[in-house]
Amino acid sequence: MPTATNTDDQPAPGFFFRFFVLAWIAYFRTLFDADFAAGVARLREGRPALPPPPEPEKKVEPEKKKPEPEKPVLREATPDAALQLLALLQREGRFVDFLEEDVASFSDAQVGAAARVVHEGCRKALREHVPLEPVRSEDEGAKLTLDKGFDAKAIRLTGNVVGEPPFKGTLAHRGWRAKDVKLPKMAEGHDARVIAPAEVEL
Repeated sequence: MPTATNTDDQPAPGFFFRFFVLAWIAYFRTLFDADFAAGVARLREGRPALPPPPEPEKKVEPEKKKPEPEKPVLREATPDAALQLLALLQREGRFVDFLEEDVASFSDAQVGAAARVVHEGCRKALREHVPLEPVRSEDEGAKLTLDKGFDAKAIRLTGNVVGEPPFKGTLAHRGWRAKDVKLPKMAEGHDARVIAPAEVEL
């Protein structure tokens, strides 16, 4: 009788070897070896006795931290220039007097007359010492498009700001930019905090 062979061209074990050796070994090992029993179960289902080798773990590269934006360097402004400008507005247009006055008891005509004087004097002071020009030359209400790279320091977006430039919108205010600053020089020892000296009539 020819000897049976397995799929690897090796002689298959005979009946008595299978019954008296392999069967009993397999029986007891199946009882006490869970991994071996799992292999037998896989063979019965027609799958390989050994589980597939585990897939190599994929190396997870740590996320690169985005560089933090540089914090703007804050410069401390000296108050002298602001106080000096306020003094000029007071001298030319009685600006501080107008703001500190309780106008609730005045009539609209009285407030309007006072505002006209303040407006004329303050406008004169600004045009002489801090001449201004509009940031945008278009008329207010005009439609315009802001391309990528527009000057965000000179243009403020309002409303529903979504996405990236170009932005299309309506010019609500032209803005103002100082063309020059021509404040008078202060004498040594001058106290800029005195916006307007008290007046004493003799």
